[in-house]
Parts: sequence; structure tokens; C-alpha cells
Amino acid sequence: MLKQILIKLPRKLQKSDLLDSSGSDSGNHTSNSGNGVQCTNIGNGISSRLSVVKRVSSAVFPASIMVGVEAVEPYLSFTDVSILQKQSLFISKLNLCCEVSDFSDPDKTSAEQDLKHQTLIELVDFVSTGSAKFNEPAIAAMCKMCAVNLFRVFPPKYRSNSISGEVEDEEPMFDPSWSNLQLVYDLLLGFITYSSLDAKVAKKYVDHSFISRLLDLFDSEDPRERDCLKTILHRIYGKLMVHRPFVRKAVSNIIYRFVFETERHNGIAELLEIFGSIISGFAVPLKEEHKMFLWKALIPLHKPKLVGVYHQQLTFCVVQFIDKDPKLADSVIKGLLKYWPVTNSQKELMFISELEEVLEMTSMAEFLRIMVPLFRRIAFCLNSSHYQVAERTHLLWNNEHILNLVTHNRQVIFPLIFPALERNSENHWNQAVLNLTQSIKKMLCEMDEELVLACRQKMEEENSQSSEATEKRKLIWERLETAANVIPPAACPDLYVITIKRFRGTGFQAYVSATP
Repeated sequence: MLKQILIKLPRKLQKSDLLDSSGSDSGNHTSNSGNGVQCTNIGNGISSRLSVVKRVSSAVFPASIMVGVEAVEPYLSFTDVSILQKQSLFISKLNLCCEVSDFSDPDKTSAEQDLKHQTLIELVDFVSTGSAKFNEPAIAAMCKMCAVNLFRVFPPKYRSNSISGEVEDEEPMFDPSWSNLQLVYDLLLGFITYSSLDAKVAKKYVDHSFISRLLDLFDSEDPRERDCLKTILHRIYGKLMVHRPFVRKAVSNIIYRFVFETERHNGIAELLEIFGSIISGFAVPLKEEHKMFLWKALIPLHKPKLVGVYHQQLTFCVVQFIDKDPKLADSVIKGLLKYWPVTNSQKELMFISELEEVLEMTSMAEFLRIMVPLFRRIAFCLNSSHYQVAERTHLLWNNEHILNLVTHNRQVIFPLIFPALERNSENHWNQAVLNLTQSIKKMLCEMDEELVLACRQKMEEENSQSSEATEKRKLIWERLETAANVIPPAACPDLYVITIKRFRGTGFQAYVSATP
């Protein structure tokens, strides 16, 4: 019966007919134009929702998409329409939410904002129940609504002006329109994760441009927005596999710009968190593209001052790469040594912690390639005047795998670190560091006492030679001063030149020569 009534209804009414019908039914037709909600009551028992069917405007969808698509008045509820009309109502409500609300002015009326907020809640509930059908018109309307509401340029005041590298101590800024943005993000997530979504159709609208603008939003100051973006981008990467190379390339470009140009970006930690799970899914052997991402993106990320904001996620990504290919440990350690901080003690502590995790996964063959420069750096850290750096470096010896590597290569490593331990015993100011130094020296003696004695003897010889060189240098300067004072320059009109010649490769000889 309902289908017969629908067939008899005109598909499109002329403007004059609409006016005539509104005039003839004025006794039964009431409207509320103040809030945009319309209600109808026709006495013949036909539901009012059947009289508001109209063609979708070609401004919303291309002609190729809108064939056969009809939109229902968006102010109706999903419970007030038939099953056949729910899909059209869904699209109409999406189009209604394309109006952007202004939350910057609290004096503005909130009627439109409340209406949009309630509509978004209805859409989220409708998608979560599984009632939606994402055909091509629905996908196009969904992507348009998300683009209109989400894609925006952040004003300069949202950017941090700090240059001290301590932005992790600043309070985060929260977007005033988050109540609506959160619903839009929930709707987009529900759309991407929808079980019956056709990926072949979705990729036409969730294209490279859409993903690029989505990645731009990771620079938001609001941590809640970045957290939503992290989940959505991960789902897009898993659902639309054709876009995976583009996502990796786009994220690499963001990292390049951050490292080599701006050193300012709010979403590096979230992007690295996504890539941590992506890297764990890489097939082995690793592609050259993936190794290049490690060498050219992840390792240079150790350079910026703000590394503390994302260091935990960065370490996880690096460890995942080494887990996939242990031969990469050599490149990672060389990169750490290249960007090793000299004046930033807190950053140095992070590097030591990461170094320990990397060494735990390093094989003996890879360790042999980097052990000399590595333990030269460790020797400097053992002597650090910052007690936390020195203490953390001493604790490396508690790691069984590192200790095993040192034991098997003690002939090379002991001579590198023993002088540093001796200097600590003599000069370090912190008692905790002194105690750790004594423990390590005792451990080395238990490993190979003869080698320790040889290292001590060699160190004493080097100290003796150094003292002799210092005395010779002091004596030479005294002779130089004496020679310079033989004839006062003011008493002689001639120009006197002081010449210093290398003497037998071990010292210097100074004499005064007069020139006419």
C-alpha cells in the first residue's frame, strides 16, 4: 500500500504548485522557521515524510553519482522514516553538517551549533548500529563533510614560540570546537572501519589529497585531536592498501621538514607510534625503501633539541628495524655516535638508554665493526661530571649481553676504558659514581687480572711520558722568554725576529736573529 502511494506522488513539484499546496493546506500545515525544524500533519493519514521527497542538488554530488539518489528532509529522525528512506536521510544529514560552526565568538546564537551537534550524534549512532550502507553517494557525502569540518589551517597563535626545547613542560592548547570535531572524527573512524565498506570505491574519495590534508592536522596543538588522527590514519593504512606507499612517503617528508628545516611539529610522536606498528608488519628481508626510511628519517630524528618529546616512540621504531634485520645495528649505533649530544646531559641520558636497547640486539659480528668508536664514547661518558650520565653509563655493565660482548673482546676494550675508570677513582666528586667505578674495576680484575695490570702499566708509562713532555714544553717557553729579553726592542732600532724551530721531533729551540 505504501509503495503504491509513493508511485502516485509527483517526483518534482513546480514552484507554483508548491505555493498552491501550501496555501490550500495552510490549516493543516504548521512550520517553525525559528530553529529550522518542520513538522507536518496531513489529515488524510498519509505520513508527512512522504511529501518532502526531492532530488539531490547537483551542487552536492556529480551527475554521475546522483542518478537515482533522493534526499529526505534532514531534520527528520531516523526512527520517523521507512527503511527505504534511511539511506537518503543519512546523506541529507551529512550535507546538513557541511555548515561550519563558529566557536570563536561566544555571543553568537548556539541554535545552529546545537542542531549540528545533535545531527552529528544521530549520524554516529546510525553508523555504529551498522544500519548505514556506504554506497558511492554516501561515501562522497561522508568525505565532503569530513573535509569541510576537519581540514583547516592552524593560526600562528597555535604554534609554539619556544626555542628552549622544553615544550613538553608547556600546557597543551585545546580547540574550542572539540565537541563537534570529536563527533566528526568518530564518524570518520566508523566509516573507515565499517565492515562492508568497499575499498575500491572508498579509495576514489579518500585519495592522496585527502590523506595529505589529514596528515597536516597532526600539527594540531590539541593532543585529543592528534590521538584521534593517529587511530584513523592507522586504519586507513590497513584498509586502503593501495595508499600505503604514499602514506610512508608523505610521513617521511614531514620528518625531513621537521629535522632539516623547522624543528617544530606537534605530531612527530603520534606519527612514530603509527610507524612502530607498521614496521613490525614489514616482511623480511626488508625492502631497500624501508631501510632508507631508517637511515634518512629515523636516525636523523636524534638530532633536534625536542627529541625528548618523541624519543620513546623513536626508540621503539629503531628496535623494530633491528629485530627485522640485526645487520642494521651497526648503522644505528654509528648514527647515535654521529648525533651524540655533548652539552645536553638529559639528551645524553636518553641516548645511553637507547644504546643499551640496541646493544642487547646486536650480534657479535656487528659489534666488532663499531666497538672501538663506541667505547671511546663510553669512556667519555664514564668521566662525565654530570653524575647521572656517569652513573647511567656505569650501569651498562649490569646488562648480561653487553658484559658478554665486552668479555669476548676485552683485549681491545679494556685499554679504552681503564684510563677513564682510573681518572674517576682519583678525581670524581660523586660518591655513588666512585662506588660504581670500584665495582667495575673489581669486575675487570676478575675477568682478566693480567690484562688489567698491563693496562695499568701502560697507563703509567703514558702518564710519565706526558709529564716529561709537559716539563720540556715548560722549559722551552722559559728559554723563549729569556731569549726575547736579551735585547730590549725599544733599545734597538733594528727589527728582531724570534724564530722557533722544531728540535729533533721532540721539542722546540728558540733563538733571536737580528735583521737589518
